[in-house]
Amino acid sequence: MSTLSPVSPAPATGTDLPPERSRPFSRANLAQTVVGGYVPLILATLVVVLPLLWMLLSSFKQPGEIVTTDLKVLPQGLNLDNYRVAMTTVPFGRFFINSLIVTTVGSTVKVILAVLTAYALVFVRFPFKNVIFIVILVALMVPPQVSILPNYILIAGIGGKNTLWGIILPGLGTAFGTFLLRQHFMTLPASILEAAEIDGAGHWRRLWQVVAPVSLPSIATVALVTVVSEWNDYIWPLIITDRPETMTLPVGLTLLQNSEGNGAGWGILMAGAMLVIVPILLVFAALQRYIVAGLTQGSVTG
Repeated sequence: MSTLSPVSPAPATGTDLPPERSRPFSRANLAQTVVGGYVPLILATLVVVLPLLWMLLSSFKQPGEIVTTDLKVLPQGLNLDNYRVAMTTVPFGRFFINSLIVTTVGSTVKVILAVLTAYALVFVRFPFKNVIFIVILVALMVPPQVSILPNYILIAGIGGKNTLWGIILPGLGTAFGTFLLRQHFMTLPASILEAAEIDGAGHWRRLWQVVAPVSLPSIATVALVTVVSEWNDYIWPLIITDRPETMTLPVGLTLLQNSEGNGAGWGILMAGAMLVIVPILLVFAALQRYIVAGLTQGSVTG
């Protein structure tokens, strides 16, 4: 009498997987994607966009459309009077030139100093290098408002009040840019620096001919963040200047606040604010991809 051999189980197929794994686009996964991804993204977008959209729409409204018990989202017409008044009531052209000078000079010097400092912290041997880097990290944690009073006493004491160089000088150091570039420089392969050193290149040539060209995304990130912060800086220029001849655009907007009591100036203020943020928004929107690339490169250390 023959015996039956045990039957081995059939190999599992794709149809035997649990329903949630065999159907990646099931209702449960779709709900998790929507709740965990799209809903926070939409909420964050609304928080950022709605105030800007309301500012843009209010810049075309008349005072009766802004200060009213009946909510009016859209303006009755494309009225440019607010922009005309904002540009003629105050020396808007002078404010724009001052902001352009402060932003260009301040950002250029900041980026150059950040590149030089980060290179020294990574590729140059000198005593107490780690201690200096720790001090830079501490500077990242200290609020900038703490240094306002000492900076004012120093700059006013050397005659920098109501001057453009008095606005630029206190903020020439950038701890964020130094930290970001240092983290990126540490990821560069040592072979390219060794090859340049064998060819007789000194630190200066190695920096500008080897390190800087391969680090353009990170340097562009530092430059963009610096440009945005310089252009939008308000507290320090407000404190160190009280004359229209040396005011920047954010500070110059305070001169438009001449009708707060009856609300007649809100549309003018919104128009002035739009004139301030539109240039930097265009620059940021055009070059924001460099920020993502630069932050990604600087986030991994060797």
